[in-house]
Amino acid sequence: MGTLKVERNSFSIATHDEQDIEEKTYWLSKTPTDRLNALELTRQMIYGYNPTSARLQRVLEITKRS
Repeated sequence: MGTLKVERNSFSIATHDEQDIEEKTYWLSKTPTDRLNALELTRQMIYGYNPTSARLQRVLEITKRS
């Protein structure tokens, strides 16, 4: 994902209908990989990202044989 920056120099004003069409057109112009990367970035921003807890836990259970 690298470093990401928010461009704060420009903005646009649109109605909800115009915005929905522009957003849909934007995402349809992206590749499926780009869309998944954006989805993963959004998930990490909402739920946080901790690489140490992202791995599967190992469970050890000791049993006695009869």
